[in-house]
Amino acid sequence: MLFAGSSVFSNSFFSRKLFSRKLFNRKKAAVFTLTAALTFSLLPEGILQAEGRASLKPQVKAALDKDLTELVGFSGTKVPGLAVIVYKDGAPVYSKFAGNRYIDPVQPVKNKPMTGDARFRIASVSKQFTAYTIMQLVDQKKIDLDADVSKYLGFRLRNPAYPKTPITARMLLSHTSSLRDDDEYTLAAPYSLESLFKPGWKFYDDGGHFGSEGAPGEYFVYTNLNYGVLGTMIEKVTGQRFDKYQRDHILKQLDIKGSYNLGDFNARDLDNLGVIYRKRSEGQWQEQGPWVAQIDDLQGAVQNPDRVGGHSLKYYKPGSNGTIFGPQGNLRISANELSHVLEMLINHGKYNGKQVIAPQLLDEMFKVQWKYSPALHNGDTENGSIEAYGLGVQPFYGNGTSRVSRDASLNFQGHLGEAYGLLSGVLMRTGTKDGFVYIMNGVAFPEGSHRSDGNYSGNYVWEENLMDAICRNVFTDKRGK
Repeated sequence: MLFAGSSVFSNSFFSRKLFSRKLFNRKKAAVFTLTAALTFSLLPEGILQAEGRASLKPQVKAALDKDLTELVGFSGTKVPGLAVIVYKDGAPVYSKFAGNRYIDPVQPVKNKPMTGDARFRIASVSKQFTAYTIMQLVDQKKIDLDADVSKYLGFRLRNPAYPKTPITARMLLSHTSSLRDDDEYTLAAPYSLESLFKPGWKFYDDGGHFGSEGAPGEYFVYTNLNYGVLGTMIEKVTGQRFDKYQRDHILKQLDIKGSYNLGDFNARDLDNLGVIYRKRSEGQWQEQGPWVAQIDDLQGAVQNPDRVGGHSLKYYKPGSNGTIFGPQGNLRISANELSHVLEMLINHGKYNGKQVIAPQLLDEMFKVQWKYSPALHNGDTENGSIEAYGLGVQPFYGNGTSRVSRDASLNFQGHLGEAYGLLSGVLMRTGTKDGFVYIMNGVAFPEGSHRSDGNYSGNYVWEENLMDAICRNVFTDKRGK
């Protein structure tokens, strides 16, 4: 079992794409899982009221129910559980929560069904929240997107291959900083972020955290470490721990009770904590074997918020190493809470009538900062799943290799996440008030295998199956709303 708070994390556990893009009782448990998958939950009361103003036709809803239910199962491209919320014309019109958020390895009767309130480690969708906070600090004049980040970090950060080129927050947000994940990009509390970048220091690794394909600002490589640096900057300019600042600001403003720190959850919260699964145990995959918990199988054990990865934070100094809180992927959040983010995006930075992100800064986030050029070969597209990137968000081009829909030319903006077997996304249809959020909490075969490749895009096959079902039924179906 892997924990998000391990002292030093390998990038193989956290990357958006692992390789090419870069175990409960068997038959009886499988039957129970499939039975649970045939059920679905309703949205909270407030959302149901909005749904009354905009809803899908019964035949459209039935078709989407069928398509999503068929994605839940025991092997192949099936997943143990999924959560989906769809918006159209600015209002929620559909939700489905199928399968299980927790699978008991011994007694299937103790399995817990997927719900809209089940929180999961949402992986790289977390990056959006780090980016939102950076933009809020830009709005407060505490951070300049185009200034040398060395002034905020308190140490000189330069790629030794390009010593005269400053690295900026804009470059970090857009993955064009020239930094690389190497073997470690998150460190335990006793260590400083600076130790990754200074020759002779413990984690310098012969400069492995620096790339040489192009100067900062020129070449794209999806890099989790960029967001660890941004998290450290947030601490430095606010004087607060990253997890606490996020909790008291962007998360609170979006009415999200999730957290980057498992210690913030009480026993009731932990009962709603979803577990992420693979058919993988001790490095070995068995597709016909049981679902095996990969992370967050805490069994209700309340955690200490001032102890992360087995290390005390008693003497931790904010601004020395924000990577310990996982700004790149450690946010635990539910599908219902993710829908608050989608509402904010749909409403030009407003949530519940309050401006969370200034409209002009949200526009800046969605402005393309980098776009792949075959002629220049100016970046790594992660198997075609990333054709361009903004500031913490990316466009999904309807006619490109990142496309969401198989047959329709639908453009989206947002972010996907993948880690430990979880797949997630927050996507808004460009130029509309349509969009959707989703969570899938497990895979039965390796994410990096050829079987995981999409059939019509650079996205994973699991992502294609779910996203195309939504687009086909809701956004392109002739039966309409």
